[in-house]
Amino acid sequence: MKRIMLLIMGTLLMGMLSGCGYNTMQANEEAVIAAWGDVESAYQRRNDLIPNLVEVVKGYAKHEADTLKAVTEARASVGGMKVGKEIINDPAAIAKFQQMQGQMSGALSRLMVVAEKYPDLKANQNFLDLQKQLEGTENRINVARERYNKQVQAFNTSIRTFPNSLTNSMLLHLQRKEPFKAEEGAKVAPKVKF
Repeated sequence: MKRIMLLIMGTLLMGMLSGCGYNTMQANEEAVIAAWGDVESAYQRRNDLIPNLVEVVKGYAKHEADTLKAVTEARASVGGMKVGKEIINDPAAIAKFQQMQGQMSGALSRLMVVAEKYPDLKANQNFLDLQKQLEGTENRINVARERYNKQVQAFNTSIRTFPNSLTNSMLLHLQRKEPFKAEEGAKVAPKVKF
């Protein structure tokens, strides 16, 4: 009789543990880490592309040295920041990362204005090809950030809903992840002056 009771109790315990969300939360956290890797990869692609873009533009726009210098300096500051998966647990580090990427985006915007101002730059096929790659890269970055935010939402929901919240508070102690947020001033459209 004791064996039967132990078997029944063991079966009930296993059934309860299978619904505790432990594995779901672990899988969701891994999905957040993988999505962050995609964000880093998209930014790395941009950082690898910028030197080529700058070199082509330098040959055609020597008089726009300030713009090119800003792009080069922004790339250097972004390239100098070491990031890894641990950044997703540090809202301040994410904010700094976003600020540096914002400086890079601003410098690239000024570079695109140079292209608009000087038709001979736009006519150069190499510049057009690099410009398309840059546009594609910026789109990839945006998609990667959106996917990261969706994974963060799924993870944060999984650690806050019942019964997962009990499992998390008793066993895992996982913290909410920070999503990408709009940069300061992003609500106002940039003004382009020629």
